[in-house]
Amino acid sequence: MKVLLFGANGQLGTELQRFWMSDELVSITRNECDLRDSFAISRTIRNASPQVILNAAAYTAVDQAESDPENCLAINGVAPGVMATEAARCGALLVHYSTDYVFDGTKAGAYDESDEANPRNQYGKSKLEGERAIQATKANYLLFRTSWVFSPHGKNFVTTMLRLAKERDSLKVVDDQIGSPTSAAAIAGATARVIRIVGNDSKPSAGLYHMTAAGEVTWCGFAREICRRAHFEQTISVTPIRSEDYPTPAHRPKNSRLSNDRFSEKFGFRLSSWQEQLDETLSSLGLAGRPLGGQEVRSSKS
Repeated sequence: MKVLLFGANGQLGTELQRFWMSDELVSITRNECDLRDSFAISRTIRNASPQVILNAAAYTAVDQAESDPENCLAINGVAPGVMATEAARCGALLVHYSTDYVFDGTKAGAYDESDEANPRNQYGKSKLEGERAIQATKANYLLFRTSWVFSPHGKNFVTTMLRLAKERDSLKVVDDQIGSPTSAAAIAGATARVIRIVGNDSKPSAGLYHMTAAGEVTWCGFAREICRRAHFEQTISVTPIRSEDYPTPAHRPKNSRLSNDRFSEKFGFRLSSWQEQLDETLSSLGLAGRPLGGQEVRSSKS
């Protein structure tokens, strides 16, 4: 299988490469293809002639996007549509990743795929435009909404909390936003498994699915678990605060919970809990955590 991966140097791209090492993988970084250039995207896809296109690239600076909406929209909103158009032309499957930020966070329970999107910040708006651009084409696509992505690589909530735990004796963390932290490794593993299923499935599988870790927690609760499981709980205190006490340029939804029922019903498994995924990430960093033996997903049929 020939696979073309955009965003190879990012959190998710780094993990995705591990699952296609035995395939013919073409990995593209931001330096090799400017996603603001539609012609460059088309040229890259046509030169590769892939069977699968994985788009792990995105403009992820949520707060910066408020003052840079044009570049954010070009990368998150326009580029996915170009990829989908080219995927349809060459008969490739496009796998694209979106976000919980397409919702406003006012729903009482978990959001499902039929709930109306209503993003409150530029990042969420750009990701929703990307979804719509893909859906407007004739491409065969898998569109996965995920949330609160973390990994051992780069800058994310887990690596930031670990750094601050070494530098400070106290932290104040927002406690009125709730979601499901999901590791890039779990997303990559689930993606690989889904593509294997799709390859053997006579029923249409293309569409929009929510794909997040099992369970839910606030940012403050997540920070406390990071510190506890990495054995920093005796040296740092984590104090809960309100969103209003930590103002940011971009508005964050207070409810980021996504229902994974449609995903489970279609593909027959669910991702493991955020606690297990956190343990695996910490273990890979040599910071405690229970080794999971590389198991990213758990069957819902077992």
